[in-house]
Amino acid sequence: MLNLSISSTTTTSPPRSCIIQNPKSPLTLNPKIYSPSNINFINTISTKKPTFKCQYSDQQQQQQTSHSQPRLDVTPKVFIGHSIYKGKAALTVEPRPPEFAPLDSGAFKLTKEGFVLLQFAPAAGVRQYDWSRKQVFSLSVTEIGSIISLGSRDSCEFFHDPFKGKSDEGRVRKVLKVEPLPDGSGHFFNLSVQNKLINMDESIYIPVTKAEFAILVSAFNFAVPYLLGWHTFANSIRPEDASRLNNANSRSGADLEWSR
Repeated sequence: MLNLSISSTTTTSPPRSCIIQNPKSPLTLNPKIYSPSNINFINTISTKKPTFKCQYSDQQQQQQTSHSQPRLDVTPKVFIGHSIYKGKAALTVEPRPPEFAPLDSGAFKLTKEGFVLLQFAPAAGVRQYDWSRKQVFSLSVTEIGSIISLGSRDSCEFFHDPFKGKSDEGRVRKVLKVEPLPDGSGHFFNLSVQNKLINMDESIYIPVTKAEFAILVSAFNFAVPYLLGWHTFANSIRPEDASRLNNANSRSGADLEWSR
């Protein structure tokens, strides 16, 4: 019997395991697994030199595999909104993205513009609001433009019928009024909802200061191109596509206006 002792000093290399094998020896070989810290083992005498087969631990193999695999960046879904809280009600403003449909060519076509969802909730106590009684109103891009263009003394009004063109048309009526405050310090947002289907008639209003209104206008200005879906077009532009598109427009005479 040959006593063989192996020891190693501390290194910065990752831990690994080594298996001593001698497949050509007729004698029975008992493999021993050791770590580089401090190992003692006994091997059967053989006329052949043993071979060493080193293997990394499963944990390190998984780390190596993860590093060799390309990392896919997945855009997370994000929920955003802006809220205004007052004594009698709360108002939350949330954008909703546009919708697209795939074409046979592989491109996409805008099928529905985005909108901004207004949610009004009446107060249920001090700094408490009853969101189970909330009323909603969807602002189209054009209606957003009307609010953006309001002056300090201007007002606008929008009427919605969720069942327009259907059998229940006229049974639900929603009216949103944006009117200036008497002292000129901001605007009132007043939503009135009449629902004959459930015999409900409710009106929720909330005062919005100049500063709060300015924030809404700034957010609306930023969101409008995205609600129109124009960001998807801008992100899809490539130099070769732009050149090909310009050549096609030249053949169709679309650029004649600029050559006058």
